[in-house]
Amino acid sequence: MAERYRLCADDYAQNAGISRGIRMLAAEGRLQATSAMTNAPGWPEEARAFASLRPRCALGLHLTLTHGAPLGPMPLFAPKGVFPPLGRVMALSLGGRLRGAMGDEIAAEIARQIAAFVAHAGMPDHVDGHQHVHALPGIRGRLLAALARQFPGQAIGFRDPSDRLAAILARPEPGKALVVAGLALGLAKAARARGLRVNRGFSGFSGFGPRPYAAEFPGFLRRLGPEPLVMCHPGEGDDPSDPLGPRRGEELAYLRGLPHG
Repeated sequence: MAERYRLCADDYAQNAGISRGIRMLAAEGRLQATSAMTNAPGWPEEARAFASLRPRCALGLHLTLTHGAPLGPMPLFAPKGVFPPLGRVMALSLGGRLRGAMGDEIAAEIARQIAAFVAHAGMPDHVDGHQHVHALPGIRGRLLAALARQFPGQAIGFRDPSDRLAAILARPEPGKALVVAGLALGLAKAARARGLRVNRGFSGFSGFGPRPYAAEFPGFLRRLGPEPLVMCHPGEGDDPSDPLGPRRGEELAYLRGLPHG
């Protein structure tokens, strides 16, 4: 499996059940990477728990601006002390409103989340974004600049959540994938210009609906790119506040049955 594509589990540290499930898959050799939410209250503990798995499974930063609370004050972007939903962030981004003081708040929060990662896990192996916010105008440039300042000359991995049109159309949830690919136009080029390593091929968009994960996953592997990354969202779905809760357990069970490297 590892020779054909890299499987990356998102949302590490979001809650204890997700983290346990991801560590289980990493220990069994069924994941090549996971991305961590450093704004989560449990991040320091979950970072320590993952340390022994790091040599066999990459650990990266999952920049989070649409879930939970910021690590510092953001009176314009998050006036109630919690991040806005994705729709609101997209509207601000595409409306050109992530500038000036609000843009400064975004830059400061990016720096805080990077610092929180470094404090507990050292340099990230890669960087991406929860709900792909790292691809949005007004966020992507600030993130790339922050990485260049913090890790000069380091070829950290950077997620490009887009793919070729024919590949997207051959897989599940092409509409969602096309929207994200459109938002990510130019992202890979900008990341490579900063010296970052970028995947070539991306899949894993799920409907998180009634269709079984076992029926979706083979479709993620259609028309893989030359250096493909496949995202997934496994975990022990025991948090009633998690909208993906039961589905995470389904993904965990399926992925534990895959061949491992």
